[in-house]
This record gives sequence, structure tokens and C-alpha cells, in this order.
Amino acid sequence: MRLDEKTRDIIKREVASQLGAQAIVRLFGSRTDDTQRGGDIDLLIEPGYALTQRIQIECRLAASLYIKLGGRKVDVLIKDTLSQLLPIHEQALSNGIVL
Repeated sequence: MRLDEKTRDIIKREVASQLGAQAIVRLFGSRTDDTQRGGDIDLLIEPGYALTQRIQIECRLAASLYIKLGGRKVDVLIKDTLSQLLPIHEQALSNGIVL
């Protein structure tokens, strides 16, 4: 995994502040591969409950993390209890690393 401890802590704290401490955060994509370089931070978050404004929360969380991580691009996907399971979710669930 190509995220240092400080970055992981910032992500977990921000997700907890916006979605609650019970939210599961998974890193997926190129940052899970230690042999690659660069790339954005891809996150799948499972809050464990339904969200009525999921897309707005995804955008707000991505923007907040972008600022707190010094301009690093962060892609946020939220899989709540109302979301249909999509192929990207399946990929993140099977290959992602829980932070």
C-alpha cells in the first residue's frame, strides 16, 4: 500500500467526522500496488446506513480530503445500503485494503 500512516490517519479522521466512526474505508486502485508510482487515491466507503444525498457527500468528502492532503487528488465512492452494487464496487470490495 502506497499511503503513509499520516495520510491514512487524515483519511480515517475525515471519514469518521462526516460519516461516523463505524464507516469502513477501503483503498483500491493503483495505490494498493507497491510496484507502481503516482496515481490518485481511490477510496470506497461503506457507512453502513442509507444516505439521502450520497453524491453530495462524496463530493464534499473528496474536496475536504483534497485540501487536507495538500492537493492530492482523491476519488471517493460511497456504497451505502441504498446503492446498487456496481462492478467498480465489486472490484474495490474484492481487491481493496481496509484502512
